[in-house]
Amino acid sequence: MNQPLAYIHPNARIAEDVKIEPFAWIGEDVEIGSGTWVGPNVTIMDGARIGKNCKLFPGAVISAIPQDLKYKGETTYCYIGDGTTIRESATVNKGTIASGKTVVGKDCLLMAFTHVAHDCYLGDHVIMANAATLAGHITVDEWAIFGGLAAVSQFCRIGAHVMICGGALVNKDIPPFVKTGPGYPVCYAGVNSVGLMRRGFSRERINAIQDIYRVIYGVGMNVSQSVQYIHDNFPQTEDCQSILNFIESSKIGIMKNSIGSEL
Repeated sequence: MNQPLAYIHPNARIAEDVKIEPFAWIGEDVEIGSGTWVGPNVTIMDGARIGKNCKLFPGAVISAIPQDLKYKGETTYCYIGDGTTIRESATVNKGTIASGKTVVGKDCLLMAFTHVAHDCYLGDHVIMANAATLAGHITVDEWAIFGGLAAVSQFCRIGAHVMICGGALVNKDIPPFVKTGPGYPVCYAGVNSVGLMRRGFSRERINAIQDIYRVIYGVGMNVSQSVQYIHDNFPQTEDCQSILNFIESSKIGIMKNSIGSEL
């Protein structure tokens, strides 16, 4: 671990087999788990809690203070889960007093120039392509994927197995299992059937999900009417409950349909 050309605060808690490359900077209140690689010119600031077998590429900045004028120096944290890769010049800020932490789950991939702002929560297996950006207080469920240059405004929630189109501007909650169209406002563009098949969903299960979204986006009812119809007329499977619970708990509303969407 000892790298004479890196700065490592003597109070940092770092597993013995962590590899730290030249010119990395590691602050005092930092923990790094076994098997992690810290590339050259990586900056890891106070409050970072980095798991095992992570890879941090050159220029990444982990646990910098929030870009939030309300932050007054309170002690907060930034958690990076085991097996996560953070590529060149990506940034993950620590939390504010609102939640006390920013969390990136296990086995995630944050590509070059991505940004995860304060108080975000990312589930496991999330992928953010180059320059995708999350504002503060965003929740991302497991297996969600963001195309390059996608941007999400504060307080949105992204459901599990969602595919966000590259360049999309997201200002509404995105329910599980779907994909979005590009541009603004963000819009429904069908069920993420390819992604679901890759993760072992059967054709029958995907068809059932598509049937639910045909009601939500394809028959002219408003959201409340479509939710009630699904409660009354569909088998209440785990996938169905996941979709309904997501929609019913949304505080800012879900994305709208677009003309020509796959239903």
